[in-house]
Amino acid sequence: MLLRLIKNWTLPLAMLAGTAGYFFFAKIPWFAPVKPCLNGLVALLTPALIFAQLLLTFCKVEARDLKPKGWHGWLLLFQTVACLVVAALLVCCPMEEMYREVFEGAMVCLICPTATAAAVITGKLGGSASSLTTYTLLSNLLAAVVVPLVFPWVEPHADVTFFAAFLKILSKVFPLLLLAFLHGLVSCWVFVKEMHRCLLEFHDAAFYLWAVALAIVSGQTVRSLANSDAPVFVEVLIALAGLAACCVQFYLGKRIGGHYNDRISGGQALGQKNTVLAIWMSYTYLNPLSSVGPGSYVLWQNIFNSYQLWRKRKSE
Repeated sequence: MLLRLIKNWTLPLAMLAGTAGYFFFAKIPWFAPVKPCLNGLVALLTPALIFAQLLLTFCKVEARDLKPKGWHGWLLLFQTVACLVVAALLVCCPMEEMYREVFEGAMVCLICPTATAAAVITGKLGGSASSLTTYTLLSNLLAAVVVPLVFPWVEPHADVTFFAAFLKILSKVFPLLLLAFLHGLVSCWVFVKEMHRCLLEFHDAAFYLWAVALAIVSGQTVRSLANSDAPVFVEVLIALAGLAACCVQFYLGKRIGGHYNDRISGGQALGQKNTVLAIWMSYTYLNPLSSVGPGSYVLWQNIFNSYQLWRKRKSE
């Protein structure tokens, strides 16, 4: 009974654990001497968890599953154009810093790649898990290219040149996304098939690794909110920007996917985001408060996915 409860409520439990963990370590003075070590451990653990979950997911990909579909191109085009439009507004239109954070939160939600666990929900809803996996790969590759190009443009630093910032972000994104995929394929095709079979046996662990990483970044988001001097209404605006991005992307994904008889996969591909990666990118490279956008996106997409699963169970 307890295991079933944990499995059904993994996402909200992870968010609650991260929030409680932050207040536990922040308020108890006994942990003050070890806080620097904990911060260093978190900085190393988060990208390692993201790499591990991507590796386990990409080990399930086979060559015949990589055939792109028509709706893949349209969704990638939307992500790219939408991100560039918001970035252009941030660069060209002068606005107060607090409102820049609202647009940055929306931008991260738009360019964020598809969640690695999206294939699980897609399969349960009756969509094509293999087609969704292909788009997950493509959207991750898109993020690996667009993020290093756009983020330094939006948030330039006086002591870092554009090229240096580009290389810095690429050095973070490339190992997490591309090397995980290449490692998954090489382990399948070359000389380490035993390791590949071993990884396949644990591919379901990707979802729980994602939950652990989500707990960590949830704690980071709460920390940025607790230490922020921004007015509450700005934080609410950022969360509403995340809600707007969620609604638009689920709607457009389903509409575009529907034209190719793949409505469920299209909706999940564009709407269900790897918010762990998005929060990490916002917290690391943009204004930390912008992480409220993808942080709230976790709630919005989970509510919508729960509703879809409820409708699916009801119809059956």
